[in-house]
Amino acid sequence: MKGGGSSSSSYGSLPPAKRRWRGLVVGVLGLVLLSMLVPLVFLLGLHNGFHSTPAYPTEQRTSDSIDLKVYDRHSRGKSGNQSKGDQSTAHVDDLIRRLEPTLPKDFKKEPVKAAVNNTIGSTVSSDAPKPRHRENRTRTGRIVEVAEHMTTRAGGKVEVAEHMTTRTSGMVEVAEHMKSVTDEIEKSCEVKFGSYCLWRQEHREKMKDDTVKKMKDQLFVARAYYPSIAKLPAHEKLSREMKQNIQEFERLLSETTTDADLPRQIEDKLQKMETVIAQAKSFVVDCNNVDKKLRQLVDLTEDEANFHMKQSAFLYQLSAQTMPKSLHCLSMRLTLEYFRSPPPDMEPSVADKYNNPALHHYVIFSNNVLASSAVINSTVMHSKESGNQVFHVLTDQQNYFAMKLWFYENTYKDATIHVLNVEDFNLSDMEATALHMSSAEEFRISFPSTDTLSTTHIRTEYISIFSHLHYLLPKIFGNFKKVVVLDDDVVVQRDLSALWSLDIEGKVIGATQFCAVRLGQLRNFLGDNISNTNSCAWMSGLNVVDLVRWRELDVTETFWKLVQKPNAGEELFQAAALRASLFAFQGLVHALDDTWVLSGLGHDYSLDTESIQKAAVLHYNGNMKPWIEMGIPKYKGYWRTFVNRENHFLSDCNVNP
Repeated sequence: MKGGGSSSSSYGSLPPAKRRWRGLVVGVLGLVLLSMLVPLVFLLGLHNGFHSTPAYPTEQRTSDSIDLKVYDRHSRGKSGNQSKGDQSTAHVDDLIRRLEPTLPKDFKKEPVKAAVNNTIGSTVSSDAPKPRHRENRTRTGRIVEVAEHMTTRAGGKVEVAEHMTTRTSGMVEVAEHMKSVTDEIEKSCEVKFGSYCLWRQEHREKMKDDTVKKMKDQLFVARAYYPSIAKLPAHEKLSREMKQNIQEFERLLSETTTDADLPRQIEDKLQKMETVIAQAKSFVVDCNNVDKKLRQLVDLTEDEANFHMKQSAFLYQLSAQTMPKSLHCLSMRLTLEYFRSPPPDMEPSVADKYNNPALHHYVIFSNNVLASSAVINSTVMHSKESGNQVFHVLTDQQNYFAMKLWFYENTYKDATIHVLNVEDFNLSDMEATALHMSSAEEFRISFPSTDTLSTTHIRTEYISIFSHLHYLLPKIFGNFKKVVVLDDDVVVQRDLSALWSLDIEGKVIGATQFCAVRLGQLRNFLGDNISNTNSCAWMSGLNVVDLVRWRELDVTETFWKLVQKPNAGEELFQAAALRASLFAFQGLVHALDDTWVLSGLGHDYSLDTESIQKAAVLHYNGNMKPWIEMGIPKYKGYWRTFVNRENHFLSDCNVNP
């Protein structure tokens, strides 16, 4: 017992110095062990299991972390082919990513290196164990690499910006090219089809069933890419999805042709097809097949567009040059009514006015009952004295009786209406060829216009001149010295009595000059016999005719001689009339003031209201006459005002002027 007690007491009674020495030894051993374990913990990645508070604010680290993620993705891609032993540095890379300092946005390569080195040097203690120094050196090198990579990325961003600038300029060039192509299409359209192109622009409708058209486009593109994708064994899933989408679209398009019949899930199907096509475009495929298919699509689309344009232009011309069904019905109903109950003969007092040279005689060539009625009504309504006005309406055999009944049942203040059938006159063989009833001959002329310095535009104008029947005036009205000729597509807005006292200075006709077309511009058509290439063309519509001077110069004979000698390329009889009329009256036209007539209401959409209100006569020259459906809506009201819409024949034939 003594022994045991002495041993325990001896241990417990050790001097304090020895106890302190043993405590220091234990502490030193613990520190050494800890210094060895801590680097192993970081190297083995065990520290990821511990939760720690981030050393930087979240907002400050967001942009940097994005850039570093991109860098890590590239570094992993580069190290994918390295040995497995090199992959042990991945944890160190992750540590560097977490602990690197926030770099300024306007850094440069060398300052970044210095800043990083200074930062790391200030945070490393000189008393740290050797493993820590090795780790810190590794961190320093990795952060320098990160800085260099970020500098490289900054340079890459500049290159991307320059590339995007190049792409933007390229897109601008493409847009300019497409604009030039569009301009060329419009130019060729006006040359081929004239005012139809203007009418098409004004009446452009929103595309119908655009979803079905979009499905057809996607189906064609998918068919173009599918053969190339099917040859790639690694993308069997994409090939299968594309085939399924193609079959689905083919089934839907075989069952419907309108958007209303499509299923509700069509938007999802379109999105799915668009995604599949985008994936197919991202792969490198054989471009020959795709190019061939897309070229077929372009060719088919161009052919279809040209077909529809030609078809639309034909229907437009057909509608413009033929009598509307309602007006034909009106003429037939009036003719039938005339023979059911013929009107009585004219009173002798009225018949005497027909040949009285002291009165104001107006001549209208027309086969359109409603149009000629509007001309007479507008002239009479603005006349200060209608009792001295006599209107001679010359028409053909087909419309003669309808005209007779209409003007018998409708009165126009105190004016006298005289209806004549041109086929009742004794005409020569040459004059008989002129029996094609026409108020005036209209010709469309398209030529380059250099109004702007940079671009040459195609300008289309409509010239209206005398028809062949106009050259029978001296023979039909042998007792008259002067007449005023009105086309049936005009509306009078002012008193015309001043024309009877107008001195036309020894000329044959008074007409408005149309200086938008000069004779020099028609040299290819008229030849070299133009006395003054700078002289303007003249227009019918409102013309003062000195019949005495006409007979003296025998203008009619000159006209027929010119018609019998057509130039090369004049296949139509009417085409020769333009050249013959311009040459027959060359130097014999007195220019009326521009305020007398405003032309272009049948084809020009850009006429302003002030000019229309100031003009004495509105001329609807062009294809879009006011009595047809294609007439320009904002100009129709000036003509519609002078139509008697309460007449029962108009309601019976559904005439809606």
